[in-house]
Amino acid sequence: MSLPTTAKFATTAVHAGAEPDPTTGARATPIYQTTSYVFNDVDHAAALFGLQAFGNIYTRITNPTQAVLEARLAALEGGSAALALASGHAAQFLAFQTLLEPGDEFIAGRQLYGGSINQFNHAFKKFGWNVVWADATDPASFARAVTPRTRAVFCESIANPGGLVVDLPAIADVAKQAGVPLIVDNTLATPYLCKPKDFGADIVVHSLTKFIGGHGNSIGGAIVDCGTFDWLGSRHRYSSLIEPSPSYNGMVFAETFGPMAFAIAARVLGLRDLGPAISPFNAFLLLTGVETLPLRMQRQTDNALAVARWLGTQSKVAWVNYAGLETSSNHSLQQKICPKGAGAVFTFGLKGGYEAGVTFVSGLKLFSLLANIGDTRSLVIHPASTTHRQLQDDERSAAGAGPDVVRLSIGIEDIDDIIGDLEQALAAV
Repeated sequence: MSLPTTAKFATTAVHAGAEPDPTTGARATPIYQTTSYVFNDVDHAAALFGLQAFGNIYTRITNPTQAVLEARLAALEGGSAALALASGHAAQFLAFQTLLEPGDEFIAGRQLYGGSINQFNHAFKKFGWNVVWADATDPASFARAVTPRTRAVFCESIANPGGLVVDLPAIADVAKQAGVPLIVDNTLATPYLCKPKDFGADIVVHSLTKFIGGHGNSIGGAIVDCGTFDWLGSRHRYSSLIEPSPSYNGMVFAETFGPMAFAIAARVLGLRDLGPAISPFNAFLLLTGVETLPLRMQRQTDNALAVARWLGTQSKVAWVNYAGLETSSNHSLQQKICPKGAGAVFTFGLKGGYEAGVTFVSGLKLFSLLANIGDTRSLVIHPASTTHRQLQDDERSAAGAGPDVVRLSIGIEDIDDIIGDLEQALAAV
């Protein structure tokens, strides 16, 4: 079957990229649990290795199960191509590895997942890639951070853990003026709530582990090439894309592959040589999760709004930071960027500070205390003592993970049961 060009989101989430298996007729995409593939003949093999033809060589680089997942993610994000990888961190690493040379800089909004802050501050420096921090609530701070060495701008569409909805069009304008691509981590919003390409993003990354997969059973990441950045016309030299590749007989990726050049270079240069490949089984589980993405995201977003409103009435709660609340200073931006809702992850603060936060999360019964988000189950964590523990106090506060902060990831359970569990835990504080 072919997907109609007018297909809407839920139809695309179920059908994009998939066909019945040509050998068995299987309707669900099979798990192609194989390491390598038989070539038709020597000429066919030569065409594959020389990138004159698309096809499978080795599962580290391509796999049929992975290919369906990639096609579906590209369709949902409106991109030209996608690359599925072993984790969200792997996706970020390969995205920057494709763009940067030693000594290059990129600007990032400091309201980020703590693991990303750590990756940018420490691991990336071993490659000579330098992060310059800006404030995602102040797009002008990105403009002030631009230098002659700037090669990319990075932010999250909805920031983790604070739930801040970011002004993507304003930050995209900064990237455009600097002549560099805008990379947006769309993990918390997913393309159901926000398509960063519509607001000026050139590259989108995901931790598929979270809402895309949705069931807490598999780790994966993805890069989506929006196909919008003019690599050949840029005033900066992105060598992986515009210089002859010695690995492929002098091929220039931007000339040969056009709007898919970034995704293909990340695959056949970065993934080929560095190897953070996704397993076919994880690709299968994540692909299955994508099919229910719109149903889960809407239920979780509706539940999150109800919980945020309830918490706002509790005397032991100092503040609630959820852009979906009409009283939030971030609400008008949420209505513009994520009109279907503000997502399922947000933070609130307890009046007792650090100790109150620890007591509260320890008393929950329905909620699971763990370092993840985006599950069908409701999840909780105290970032200052866990995910952001490796950061300094000022870094934690800047990232929205101060000592009193509790992060919730609301699931699909009945709302009365969710609120009931919060109520009994709050009574113990």
